[in-house]
Amino acid sequence: MRAIRRTISETEALDRAPQPRPDKIGARTEKFAHHWDRLIERWSREFGSSFVEDYAFAGTERHRVLHRRVYDGRIEVTEHRIRVHNLPESFCGLRIVQLSDIHHGLFLPFHAVLDAVELANRLQPDVIALTGDFVTYSRAYIEPVAAILGTLRARHGVFAVLGNHDFRVGAEGVARALRHEGIEVLRNRHTIIRHGGHTLPIAGIDDLWYSADLPRALRGIRADSATVLLSHNPQIIRRAAYYRVSLVLSGHTHGGQVRLPFAGSIFGRSPERMRFKSGWDRLGPTQIYVSRGIGTVVLPVRVRCPAEIPHLHLQPHDSDRSLPHRPGSEN
Repeated sequence: MRAIRRTISETEALDRAPQPRPDKIGARTEKFAHHWDRLIERWSREFGSSFVEDYAFAGTERHRVLHRRVYDGRIEVTEHRIRVHNLPESFCGLRIVQLSDIHHGLFLPFHAVLDAVELANRLQPDVIALTGDFVTYSRAYIEPVAAILGTLRARHGVFAVLGNHDFRVGAEGVARALRHEGIEVLRNRHTIIRHGGHTLPIAGIDDLWYSADLPRALRGIRADSATVLLSHNPQIIRRAAYYRVSLVLSGHTHGGQVRLPFAGSIFGRSPERMRFKSGWDRLGPTQIYVSRGIGTVVLPVRVRCPAEIPHLHLQPHDSDRSLPHRPGSEN
C-alpha cells in the first residue's frame, strides 16, 4: 500500500508540472511508467480475464452475441456478432474495429498507441471507428497520436468522432490533425460507404457535453436504412433510440476502469447501474456497444477491467419485420 501512495503522490506532482514534449519524456517519467507496468502485470496475473459469454434477451427478442475475448498483451480483442435490421446483403459480415479513449499522454506513451494500432491493423477490418478522447491534458500530444493513427488501414475507411477530452484540449486542432492523416472526422454529419451496389450510412456526432447535433447528423438518411452512429458518450442512447438508429458505437466510460471485488466500479456493481457503461446492450430498436477503451484517466491503472479493442461482425437480422418511421427522416 505504501508503494501505491508514493505513486499517487508522484502523479499529482507530474500533473502540476509543465507538460513535456512526447519525444522528451525524462527518466523520472520512464521510471514511473515502469513501476506501473510491473504493478499492472502482477494484477493481470491475479485477476485473469479470459472467458466466453453469450448475451441473451433484449426486450422481447433474443439476440445472441458471440463474445470471445482474446488476450494480447494488455489489450483484449473482443469478438461480437451484431444482427442489424435491414442490413444490405453486400454488407453481410462487414467487420468494424473500434478504437476508443486512447488518451495519449503521460499515462499512455507513444509505443502503447503503436501497439494498439498494429493490433487493429492485423485484424484487417473493413471499417475502423475511432470514438474519441485521443489525447489528455496537452496539445503537445495531438500531432504524434494523429500521425500513428494515420497508419490505420481499413477497406472502406477510418472514421472518427471527438470526445470531451479532445474538446478540452482543442477540438479544431484534433480534428485538423486527424484529417491531415487521411482520417474522416464526422462532426454532426454522416458519410456513405458503398459496396456491391448497396450503401451503408455511418454518422458521427460531437461529444454530448459540447455540441452534439444528432438530427443534423442523420439528416438525409432514409428511414429504413441500417445506420451506424459513432458517439463518444453512450448517454446518446435514448436519443438514438428515438431516431431508430440501428447501432451506436461509444466509449467514454472506460468500463469503469477500476472494478474492485464487492465494491464494483465508480458506477456501482448492479446490472442496472452498469447498463450502457460497458459492452453490448440495446434500447428499443437501437443496439449499442460501449468499449472499455485503451487508455486511462485520473490513475494510470486498470483493475479487472482490461483495455479493449472490439471487433464487430455485422449480420442481417433474421426477422423481416419492418421498422416504424424515423422521426424527421426523409423517405
